[in-house]
Amino acid sequence: MEHLIVFTRYPEPGQTKTRLIPALGIEGAAKLHRQMTEKAIATVEKLQELRPISTEIKFTGTTLSQMQDWLGCHLCYNPQVGGNLGERMSEAFQSAFNRKYRSVVMIGSDCPAITSHILSQAFQLLQQFDIVLGPATDGGYYLIGLSRFIPEIFEGVNWGTELVWKQTISICHHLNIAVANLTILTDIDRPEDLEKLTDPISEII
Repeated sequence: MEHLIVFTRYPEPGQTKTRLIPALGIEGAAKLHRQMTEKAIATVEKLQELRPISTEIKFTGTTLSQMQDWLGCHLCYNPQVGGNLGERMSEAFQSAFNRKYRSVVMIGSDCPAITSHILSQAFQLLQQFDIVLGPATDGGYYLIGLSRFIPEIFEGVNWGTELVWKQTISICHHLNIAVANLTILTDIDRPEDLEKLTDPISEII
């Protein structure tokens, strides 16, 4: 079976989207994160109408009960485990493959332009490729999908920099791993990214 993981953080004001606080304020940055996460969940639920997948919310910054109060009790939640982003992502993929999923896709909540069609395309590509990446305009990636657990792609990467996608591709080439890239989209991380927002999310700023 196919599995989709949403990586997110509880929208605690002052603790999330901190790089957007100068433009949106503490409350505005948290509200934007909240709405982008809710849009990501809605996109995943739309995908479930197209293909049979299981989903999981990997969260940080709060308790299980607060996540359930926010997004509902119908979703599967598990806390993020590990130190840096790479370690937490690696643990999430390893845990999923240990549960015998055939292919696993992970997204964050920073890319409201992602669609159910793009998610479906990622799973389709994993039938032919070891890894699928959704490159972001900031040099990172908004999506990563694996057809098997490959821990090396989460090691030696400068997380949070413009080198993430390039370094990941380099690791794939070094390991002779077949990789496919999706369309380039924009993560909303910095004030200059806000102009890329589209309605209805843009109504909050």
